[in-house]
Amino acid sequence: MKKIRISAVSYTNTKPFLYGLQHSAIIDQIDLSLDIPSDCAQKLIDDKVDIGLIPVAATLNLPQWEIVSAYCIGAVGAVNSVFIFSNCDIKDVKCVQLDPQSRTSNNLAKVLLKNFWKIQPELIIGAADYSQSADNQIAFVQIGDRTFGKTNQYPFVYDLAEEWQKFTGLPFVFAAWIANKPIPAGFIQEFDKALKFGLGHRKELLKELPQRTDFDLEDYLMHRLDFDLTEDKKKALYLFLDYIKAL
Repeated sequence: MKKIRISAVSYTNTKPFLYGLQHSAIIDQIDLSLDIPSDCAQKLIDDKVDIGLIPVAATLNLPQWEIVSAYCIGAVGAVNSVFIFSNCDIKDVKCVQLDPQSRTSNNLAKVLLKNFWKIQPELIIGAADYSQSADNQIAFVQIGDRTFGKTNQYPFVYDLAEEWQKFTGLPFVFAAWIANKPIPAGFIQEFDKALKFGLGHRKELLKELPQRTDFDLEDYLMHRLDFDLTEDKKKALYLFLDYIKAL
């Protein structure tokens, strides 16, 4: 049987899923690669993989796509790993430097800047050192493990999942398991079973992860992240795509 090619995000937020895949028989049926979110999406767009845990904004670049799992990378309220960091109040920001590793979070920042905060700062892509600035009115988007322990380093910190919930009243989906072609139903069933196994063994996973003194990994994996792709999350996903289209 030809292996199903899968790309997954390599951040800590994906570790429960990876644990499940690597500790289940399905590992023999897949060709798994670990990538940063933007590369994950590009592989699916270029048909280099069949399924990707991709930033949901990237679905707008796919001619055909479907959600193939009951699980996702989501949050109900603050997620604690997707931020705008700033030296001034968001209303006073003149420039926002976008995260080169992100699609969804950059778009989420744009949606919130326009529709929630109602400001129009200059958006900078590809800044040489985008997460450093001596200018008090330049903020930056940053996601994933690189944000761990950073919230005390800036006077103004905006958790984008929390801000989205304030704006819409809905949870948020950062990444979902998306296929670019029909996938056999039997495989999807086994795939979801493996993901569920990983989520059920987060306590064991935490023992394997390097411990940090500046970030509560247990709180992050057990409480901040919300992995079930609920109806409210699906509603939020499609609403978010509509907002992106209107940017």
